[in-house]
Amino acid sequence: MTPETLKKIYSIQTMRQRARRELPQPIFDFADGAAEDEKTLRQNESAFDGFSMIPRPLRGAASRDLSITLFGDTLALPVLVGPTGLSGLFWPDGERQTALAAKAAGTVFCLSHGSTCTMEELATTSASPRWMQVFIYKDRQFTEEFCRRAEAANFDALILTIDNQIPGKRERDLKNGFTIPPTFDWQAYLGMISRYRWIWRMRHALKGMTFGNYQRPNETADLSTLAARMGEMLDPAMNWDDVKWLRRIWKKPLLIKGILHPEDAAKAIDLGVDGIIVSNHGGRQLDGAIATANALGAIADQVKGQVPVLIDGGIRRGTDVVKALALGATACLIGRPQLWGVAVAGQAGVERVLEIYAQEIDMAMGLCGLSRISEISKDLLIRRSVR
Repeated sequence: MTPETLKKIYSIQTMRQRARRELPQPIFDFADGAAEDEKTLRQNESAFDGFSMIPRPLRGAASRDLSITLFGDTLALPVLVGPTGLSGLFWPDGERQTALAAKAAGTVFCLSHGSTCTMEELATTSASPRWMQVFIYKDRQFTEEFCRRAEAANFDALILTIDNQIPGKRERDLKNGFTIPPTFDWQAYLGMISRYRWIWRMRHALKGMTFGNYQRPNETADLSTLAARMGEMLDPAMNWDDVKWLRRIWKKPLLIKGILHPEDAAKAIDLGVDGIIVSNHGGRQLDGAIATANALGAIADQVKGQVPVLIDGGIRRGTDVVKALALGATACLIGRPQLWGVAVAGQAGVERVLEIYAQEIDMAMGLCGLSRISEISKDLLIRRSVR
């Protein structure tokens, strides 16, 4: 795709529509879908509509600075690339393509535990800052090994995801036969024929695709074996003692992703966690969970600036980012939008996604009379009345 064509993709929704045309339906639905009736997915997006901004344009914002400082690193914008599994299914070497895009944009890249490249391979991109996702596994030794590898590969922070201990019921995937390995019916395969560009791009990448982070040294294991291992290792019995244990192991910044209750945020801080990520897994786990925008304010009030509070879920516009910051977030993470971007044009597609966010944040700040991120406060917002 030429740079001129990419420029015509003017919004995140437009990028989603283009990704839908590029990807086979089961692959698109894997990224786009959520659990059960997808109520939480829709509410994540619509919750931002519950807040209106009150512009004050006469404060003079001829130029705007979108940068923030997070764990000692200066980022060019308050949008981070969150962890999403199987990015390499959307574009060859998808994780490294996305990491390079984040590097070019001056922001953080978070590598998923379920990446198609290993954390060591990702480190060869020199993308920085780079964060690593981890779970609490039944085999605590494997959890510790994960952390040691991330430390050796110079990852700057660790994200403990706590809301995936039991896989959600993702009905689009069930309908499409999207399992590891896939069990597509003839209609799905027939539909893939029209996605010839994806087939041509992926013809070599699909052959050796694996979950490298779960492969033991000197082990030969196929994708199906490793996928089964991932599922079996998740531990529903994890608890706060595991957070204390992980805090002792990992000395760099540690964030917990999946916090939705203010008391859990307070408990995490008491145990020495360095950051909170308000998340419901993009609606992919518990359908009916509170929308993250609705949970954010109470959590930020509880935290009182002791640690950074981040948010993901439903952030589709620069105005969503500005509203999240006004509600108390330090920054936002994106999940689906980066997959749509990489599916359309690899690194360049993700760069365009981040550029769209930056342009929209800059415009919103200018129209509201805000020159710096630090000027965004609760005073910017009013709750819309519901009739």
